[in-house]
Amino acid sequence: MTAERREVTLRFLAEPADVNFGGKVHGGILMKWIDQAGYACASGWSGSYCVTVYVGGIAFEQPVAIGHLVEVRARIVLTGRSSMHIAVDVYSRGLREPEWTRTTHCLIVFVAVDEAGKPHPVPAWIPETETDRLLADYAGDMKAQAGRLEAQREQWLAAVDDGH
Repeated sequence: MTAERREVTLRFLAEPADVNFGGKVHGGILMKWIDQAGYACASGWSGSYCVTVYVGGIAFEQPVAIGHLVEVRARIVLTGRSSMHIAVDVYSRGLREPEWTRTTHCLIVFVAVDEAGKPHPVPAWIPETETDRLLADYAGDMKAQAGRLEAQREQWLAAVDDGH
C-alpha cells in the first residue's frame, strides 16, 4: 500500500457554532472530526465501509480557539485480520500564524465490514521505520490495556445488572 492510502489529513475552520461554554471548540466537535478522519483513513486502507469499535487514550492537550484552522491527521499504525488501529493527532493554528500546535491525540480502532455487516480481512500494514515500529508497539500496548479494561467493565456491568 502507498503512503497516501495509509494517511489522511482533513482540515476544518473552527466556527462560532463549534463553541463550548468556555469559548473554545467543543470537545465533541473535535471527536467528530477525529472520527471522520479516522474513517477516511480506514476506508481508504481497506477499500470498504468501516465501523468505529474503539476510541482510546484521547488527550485534549490544548484548547482550540474559534477562528483557528484545525488539521486532523490520521494514519494506520497497526492492522489485525479485519481491524485497523489509527493514530489521530489534531493540530491548530491561527490563520495568520505559521506554526501548528498539537491539541489532541488519540487512537481509534476501525473494523472493515462487508455488505452484511460482517468483518472481513484488511491488507496488512508492515512498519517500515523506527517511528512506525514505536507506533505499532504503542497501539499493541493500548490494545492489551483495552482488553483488560473491557474485562473489568464486564464484571462491573454484571454487578450493576444484578442489583436491578
